[in-house]
Amino acid sequence: MRSFFQAFSRNKGGLIGLVVLLFVILLAASANLLFPQSPWNMVDGPFMPPFNGGPWLGTDTLGRDIAAGIAYGSRVSLLLGFVSTIVAVLLGTTLGALAGFLGGKTDQIVMGFTALFQTIPSFLFAVVLVAVLTPSISTIAITVALVSWPPLTRLVRAEFMSLRTREFVQAAVLSGQSSLRIMLTQILPNSLSPIIVSSSLMVASAILLESGLSFLGLGDPNVMSWGFIIGSSRSVIREGWWMSVFPGIAIMVTVLALNLIGEALNDALNPKLTQGRAG
Repeated sequence: MRSFFQAFSRNKGGLIGLVVLLFVILLAASANLLFPQSPWNMVDGPFMPPFNGGPWLGTDTLGRDIAAGIAYGSRVSLLLGFVSTIVAVLLGTTLGALAGFLGGKTDQIVMGFTALFQTIPSFLFAVVLVAVLTPSISTIAITVALVSWPPLTRLVRAEFMSLRTREFVQAAVLSGQSSLRIMLTQILPNSLSPIIVSSSLMVASAILLESGLSFLGLGDPNVMSWGFIIGSSRSVIREGWWMSVFPGIAIMVTVLALNLIGEALNDALNPKLTQGRAG
């Protein structure tokens, strides 16, 4: 662990990303303290520009505080990003582990099922699913998870196929350990590095996907999110640029922070790759 933290701390971009992500999490946790009123309440006149004596970041078409919407929206974006990623990781890791370890017909069935999902454009598939189902946080989280697991499944399958022939796995097989125990205690711990790195990037993709769905009006109409703020103001983007710019910056900064953290994790968990770059 000490070597991991030392390697992570050497990546300045990763440290910056971690600080930014912690700030966003702190903003989400303290939204009630910073903005006691509901983000749906009208606090001033509509189309109030930012830094003009009223709400700090201005108001939208209905006089709602943009800053309050960003603070409360960070909760929705982070929650949906992490929840959908956890579901996708569980699904993708399970299927990839079964395909990579068992092989044969199991591998063919899982990979055929995975290829079927990958033939459909992810965003289009998400739009169709959310349009058919009732738009809500739970349905969006499930939808994002369903379009996110196939790449991870292929990654985990490749890791398990590579590790199942190693000496320590063969020793576990000869000692009479069950396949489930071998997968959980021998192979999975040695496959966590790429899974962790991929998960950090999946959170960023989930936030972008949710923002895109909300922008199209397919988000949960009962919760405030960054994509909802941008989507509700897209018709007046010329007259009220701040309504789209500030939540857009929040999305960009958060996604960039998660990508920087993912790169830092990749360098810290793959020291050979780091040495190769240095060489």
